Amino acid sequence: MATQKLYAGAKLREMRTRLALTQKDFAAKLGVSLPYLNQMENNNRPVSTTVVLALAQEFGLDVTELSSGDSERLISDMREAMADPVFADDVPPLADLRLTASNAPALARAFLSLHRAYRQTHERLASLDEALGREDARIQASPWEEVRDFFHYCDNYIDAVDRAAERFSGNGDTRLNAETALQEMGVTLTLRDMEGLRAYDPETKVLALSHRSAPQTRLFQMLLQLALLRYGDLLDATLDFAKFQTEEARSIAKIGLANYFAGAALMPYTRFLEAAQACRHDLELLAIRFGASIEQVAHRLSTLQRPGAKGIPFFFVRVDQAGTITKRHSATRLQFARFGGACPLWNVHRAFETPGRFLRQLAETPDGVRYISLARDVSKPGGSFGAPVRRYAISLGCEVSHADALVFADGLDVTQASAFEPIGISCRICERQHCHQRSVPPLERRLTVDTNERSVLPYRVN
Repeated sequence: MATQKLYAGAKLREMRTRLALTQKDFAAKLGVSLPYLNQMENNNRPVSTTVVLALAQEFGLDVTELSSGDSERLISDMREAMADPVFADDVPPLADLRLTASNAPALARAFLSLHRAYRQTHERLASLDEALGREDARIQASPWEEVRDFFHYCDNYIDAVDRAAERFSGNGDTRLNAETALQEMGVTLTLRDMEGLRAYDPETKVLALSHRSAPQTRLFQMLLQLALLRYGDLLDATLDFAKFQTEEARSIAKIGLANYFAGAALMPYTRFLEAAQACRHDLELLAIRFGASIEQVAHRLSTLQRPGAKGIPFFFVRVDQAGTITKRHSATRLQFARFGGACPLWNVHRAFETPGRFLRQLAETPDGVRYISLARDVSKPGGSFGAPVRRYAISLGCEVSHADALVFADGLDVTQASAFEPIGISCRICERQHCHQRSVPPLERRLTVDTNERSVLPYRVN
């Protein structure tokens, strides 16, 4: 297999700007000529091995940052946006999208924000929404979408919060540390028969947790409240950097960061990474060892992207019974649809049919990249008879090149091409010509319709 060339012009420019160096000075430190650096920064030439070594030695750069998933995320998001019928025949080729993501990532993000605003306006008009007549009507992303994109483009790893959570947990008992810390702040901890998971009264400083919830859920909620009370300044500083457009988005993001702290404290980075590698990422063993749920463990595995100490680049997704994605993150080249559901051929949808069991799947995306995926249903009982049960399915996976490090890959023949099932991302941007589950035609293909024939689909994809 040919070695893939590394184009990282935007990241080189960003690093040089951050160091306040001219092109001439930067080129001298890297040991290359000024024209050569200029060509690399404009993606006319790939980053050479010599430059990669110089970046690591001269500036201490984690070279894996050069090949992070930012470009792939932008390309996937732009392709999905371009699948909107409003663009009709004016869709740029994939090569142009790659150039935009590599050379002008800020422009790509601005385009995505503009398309998101268009979608929101279109949906309001389609539903006869009267928001346009209100004085406070503005064209902007919904708070939920804004927060989702914040974590998406942070690679789902928040370094300052993660390290603070690790320092808090140390090598001791996380539950004991949390109870002690709350006690030192004058917070009284109590269990109650309540429908919610957590309730904190700032006047009396009483933190009530539901005795109906599982022990790991109670501990998680305890750590979440601790993050809000003890590490509020740290969370606020991170939120200031994000510059959210609305207070609603900022508030949602603050809860998200508190959730992040709780997960990172429950499963401290270094200890969790070492344990995951030692047991070959056995989700059940990790759940037992760290007193966490299967979903919490799977989500934590997808966040192990600390520079200089990265774990396996996993993707993680959670879907509901309608197929709607409710959580998504990918440190791999596989990027999920921003709107709607996931490919119906993916094993995450079949997890609802086999409750309590792990399902394994070898899958190949249209770009030829092969993955191994683990899926399982997740039920969240209401805690009493007649209370509604929330049901989801989660999936954790990575590129098949990491199969040796995964216990759930044992027994699977990853050398046989026939073992890999074809999956996609979204029908509108999936180029597969023969798919029995296709719902709409692909964007970049022409169709042939023969009224005298009918196969699985009423058209043929050329």
